[in-house]
Amino acid sequence: MRSLSPVLLFLLLLSFSCSGEVEHLAEPVAGKDSLLFMHSTGINTLISDSGMMRYHLVAEEWDIYNGSNGEPPSWKFMKGLLMERFDEKFHTDLFVQSDTAYLHKQQLWELRGRVLIRNVNGDVFRTEELFWDLNKHEMWNHAYMTIITPERTLEGTEFRSNEQMTRYSVANSKGDFPMSDADGGT
Repeated sequence: MRSLSPVLLFLLLLSFSCSGEVEHLAEPVAGKDSLLFMHSTGINTLISDSGMMRYHLVAEEWDIYNGSNGEPPSWKFMKGLLMERFDEKFHTDLFVQSDTAYLHKQQLWELRGRVLIRNVNGDVFRTEELFWDLNKHEMWNHAYMTIITPERTLEGTEFRSNEQMTRYSVANSKGDFPMSDADGGT
């Protein structure tokens, strides 16, 4: 019997060693909600609600992530957001600015960073976080907040308000309330 040639022997050994290789693959993405659906830059857009122009959005970047199981998509504004909300006569009734913003499942806004809100009365609200539930029509936070109105400056935590930011409460509050001699001061 003849001996196998060294080349044939090498190929035979090589074929046995390759057959036991394990293919290394990453785990599949579990849910659709983690997949980026749209990435836009340089955003300046108007958004309507029920046929009425309701919002003006300005953002450097806007990411939309697919919702899973038929849920609405989520939005992320990682480089800041400027938003105006309009009333029926197209007047600004709420101005919102934040360093980072998330709209979870088209229901809950989460504003982070330097958050500034100005209501229809001109009152200015400043905080580091704010949540806005579009279904319950209310806003709240658990962080330190400053509210500046023409009559007073108010600071505190545990803020809760209506969606228009016109009726609100602040826990652990302190503030400056100017008094004149006519108000009974001495």
